[in-house]
Amino acid sequence: MSRTSRLPSSLLRAAACTGVAALALTACGSGSGSGSTSTGSGEVKVGLITKTDTNPFFVKMKEGAEKTAKAEGVKLMTAAGKFDGDNAGQVTAIENMVAAGVKGILITPSDSKAIVPALEKAKAKGVLVIALDTPTEPESAVDALFATDNLKAGELIGEYAKAAMKGKTAKIAALDLAPGVSVGIQRHNGFLKGFGATDKDVACAQDTGGDQSKGQTAMENCLQKEPGINVVYTINEPAALGAYTALKAKGREKDVLIVSVDGGCTGTRAVKDGKIAATSQQYPLKMAAEGVKAVVTFAKDGKKASGYTDTGVTLITDKAQDGVDSKDTAYGLDNCWG
Repeated sequence: MSRTSRLPSSLLRAAACTGVAALALTACGSGSGSGSTSTGSGEVKVGLITKTDTNPFFVKMKEGAEKTAKAEGVKLMTAAGKFDGDNAGQVTAIENMVAAGVKGILITPSDSKAIVPALEKAKAKGVLVIALDTPTEPESAVDALFATDNLKAGELIGEYAKAAMKGKTAKIAALDLAPGVSVGIQRHNGFLKGFGATDKDVACAQDTGGDQSKGQTAMENCLQKEPGINVVYTINEPAALGAYTALKAKGREKDVLIVSVDGGCTGTRAVKDGKIAATSQQYPLKMAAEGVKAVVTFAKDGKKASGYTDTGVTLITDKAQDGVDSKDTAYGLDNCWG
């Protein structure tokens, strides 16, 4: 998903470790493995493949992987697609990492289905494969998944929006991701579940690709279709900020409730500023850190991580609602990314 944010220097340094070229592999972290985790080559290598190397979410993910790899005394290799959706680039990265002798690969799949054959080939060669953030289809294509419960993230903002409406009739706009993307589907369905609604209750639905400018256009289209919209669900915070811009241009920014998912620093500040009512915060650094540790464990004793590990989600708002658990933006800014 696209997330727009000005990156602090520490995250820019983390991003630089991957490099600009999509297929280039960069070794980060410790130069050699410790004796307890060494393989026949005397070194444990862990691969991290993200959707892009510019998105703040994935920059933070790499930062978590780098810190953990250094602490564990293993070498981290990183790669990324040229753009969100670059399956071919991720396939090449997998092949290169397997050839380089990685013990495990952590991946945020750009295409949950198309990446499966390449992952299965890696597993067949004894490589531990863990999906981060985005599940594969089927989930059994990887050994384990470390990710936000995106259905729960959607439910939290749905419950919040329902409570904040205080019985008023809702006219809902859904600014979604793109057809067939599991993260977008789960967040959308979770929001409806939490709100107690169905797709029949959505007055306008538009795809945004998680992009701010597309979010603005989508909101403009929805306002033209249904001027009375008063609740806006957005796939992520860039789309939410695009919606806010469109609403402000119409003088509607104060009477429309916007809720979102991600918990990036830009988005959390937007909650503090009152542009977004609430967001569900997720934790990319934790996903990567836990993934690296799982590969180290595998290298030590052959024990494979398995199943789904929930890396947590927290509702962030400064306008708490009765019956909905949340934390304020001070907490959100202490734990945000980007």
